[in-house]
Amino acid sequence: MTKSSESTDKNLVPSNEKPGLVRKRPSIDEYFVKFAHLAATRSTCVRRQVGAVLVRDKHILATGYNGAPAGMEHCTTETCLRLTTGVKPGERHELCRGVHAEQNAIIQCALHGVSSRDATLYVTHSPCTICAKMLINAGITRVIVKRRYPDDDGVQMLKESGVQVDFLLEK
Repeated sequence: MTKSSESTDKNLVPSNEKPGLVRKRPSIDEYFVKFAHLAATRSTCVRRQVGAVLVRDKHILATGYNGAPAGMEHCTTETCLRLTTGVKPGERHELCRGVHAEQNAIIQCALHGVSSRDATLYVTHSPCTICAKMLINAGITRVIVKRRYPDDDGVQMLKESGVQVDFLLEK
């Protein structure tokens, strides 16, 4: 890789597998979204697996995934209120005993005495309105989303409050 190519694309780095070739390393946003996807693998929700990562200054502050509160039994297809009552995605968020990924990330910051002020949230799905209100009050300044949630009201609320919302394109 020549000096001129290094200065034009900082995401090109030498390949470990083939000397003389280059590989594209992920952008910082792509990098942290991968952590959100990893967090989502811990989800215990039967309908949708969501992961979230709070980051400030390129350092992870906390992670979260959606599922039943600590110490409670995980949801099943028989016990999920949203499934058994036929609630559509994006509606009646209060009819769920699960804690959302964004909420769990904020809670982890609070439990460990870490400020979430001026942090960026990386999340697999766009926040609902309840999570949007919490993110605003937790001082989150930017939200990076991989996929849209069926309800866009949370995104609109974040934008209205001045929180920057960016969507990463599916690749």
